[in-house]
Amino acid sequence: MEDLVCPLAVLPTAGGDKEGGGSESDCVSMAALDLRAELDALLLQLLGDLEELEGKRAVLNARVEEGWLSLAKARYAMGTKSVGPLQYASHMEPQVCLQASEAQEGLQKFKVVRSGVHAPEEVGPREAALRRRKGPTKTPEPQSSEAPRDPLNWFGILVPHSLRQAQASFWDGLQLAADIASLQNRIDWGRSQLRGLQEKLKQLEPGAA
Repeated sequence: MEDLVCPLAVLPTAGGDKEGGGSESDCVSMAALDLRAELDALLLQLLGDLEELEGKRAVLNARVEEGWLSLAKARYAMGTKSVGPLQYASHMEPQVCLQASEAQEGLQKFKVVRSGVHAPEEVGPREAALRRRKGPTKTPEPQSSEAPRDPLNWFGILVPHSLRQAQASFWDGLQLAADIASLQNRIDWGRSQLRGLQEKLKQLEPGAA
């Protein structure tokens, strides 16, 4: 609180205007006040991101534990040999893809999307109208048939509910892992910005802590 009050004490007085030395100190003090306000806002954002990161990590650990527990229940219900690497398909295809995009600050944000799911921007209104006019001359069905199979089908058609729960838990874990990676990038950026602002404040106020 003393740092915020001290700049008000060096405001130019009637006698100080004649010397002209008070205006420069006023500019420095106002710049220091702006830096301190920016530092406070950045620090609050950084603390909020750290709290969110801690919460997401706790949820991720819980989802992974639930997934392994559900997988153990499925092995107990179906048999140890019925749920294992021997049932894996000879040719595997990824079920999800990781998309990276840049935010306003140049940070990378990660998002997990399912394979074979096209974004709405890929098919415009003109292409949709052309497909309606041409009718069934061009059939894009073979592309949809190339969608990756559900890994649950490796273990049979009627799989226990615990195996589906395991898949859902691990899927949630993938989403959380992408969110954690994006949040970690933002925290690293915030720390670098914080150090830069602190260096600027030291230059304006050499005696500042």
